[in-house]
Amino acid sequence: MSRVLLFNKPYGVVCQFSCDGLHSTLADYIAVPDMYPAGRLDTDSEGLLILTDDGVLQHRISDPRYKLAKTYWVQVEGTPDEAALEKLRNGVNLSGFMTQPAQVKIMNEPENLWQRIPPIRERRNKPTSWLELVIREGKNRQVRRMTAQVGYPTLRLIRYRVGEWTLDGLEPGIWREAAV
Repeated sequence: MSRVLLFNKPYGVVCQFSCDGLHSTLADYIAVPDMYPAGRLDTDSEGLLILTDDGVLQHRISDPRYKLAKTYWVQVEGTPDEAALEKLRNGVNLSGFMTQPAQVKIMNEPENLWQRIPPIRERRNKPTSWLELVIREGKNRQVRRMTAQVGYPTLRLIRYRVGEWTLDGLEPGIWREAAV
């Protein structure tokens, strides 16, 4: 029987079990043998990371051919206008790579959101906004590159959902077993 773990990856943690000498790793939080991440989050991103002991399931979760939706909460610098949101909805050209259309909307700051350590940089004269952005692919730093391309750099990135699995009830650095 396959096992699946849902982990709320804190900021600054590398999505690998082996030590890189610079950052905390998954081994500092998860002492379950034979578990492997299904996908990755950048060191400076937070949120839902799925781990499994089933290679086939790992592939189905992480391979964009299976079109598993990934929902991100994205804090951006500034307040995106409708033209910027429409660009994200239509796909963005990232240096020769055209992203698939994203679902995106402005949202309120998530309730009960934990403090990030270290906190984001804030400017007195520049407001920030939160977006809910859903994509079905996952190129390197894609969400950050997309928001920057439309003029609203990402300050904080939290993956909230992958398919039907969510962060609900998981504090940073905590994991739980999930039904497959």
